[in-house]
Amino acid sequence: MSEKNSVNVEVRQIEKENLLTEATRLKAEGYRLAQMCSTKVENGYDILYTFGKNYDLLHLHLSVSAGDKLESISHIFPAAFFYENEIHDLFGVPVEFMTIDYHGGLYRTAEPTPYH
Repeated sequence: MSEKNSVNVEVRQIEKENLLTEATRLKAEGYRLAQMCSTKVENGYDILYTFGKNYDLLHLHLSVSAGDKLESISHIFPAAFFYENEIHDLFGVPVEFMTIDYHGGLYRTAEPTPYH
């Protein structure tokens, strides 16, 4: 007999100043980083962090104004360095304190920050 698992999906809007606190709390609660993505909006960028635990997904959504810096969560979730380098290289969002920083060299693109 198979057992059906319920899936909970939650989206939380947070301020960028609360990112490290939220990421630390989620790590302590047993969540894993599933993905990060960015999209350009009128006055900057929307960043979405997705965390998973069992079958539950929790999205932290924050907005970054053009030119604002984002603090890395790679010291909390080591795999974040890859996503953070991607957001920096493709969108031009400055990410501070990455554990591994490719300094704009993760991707070879015809133009720097093509989604800027």
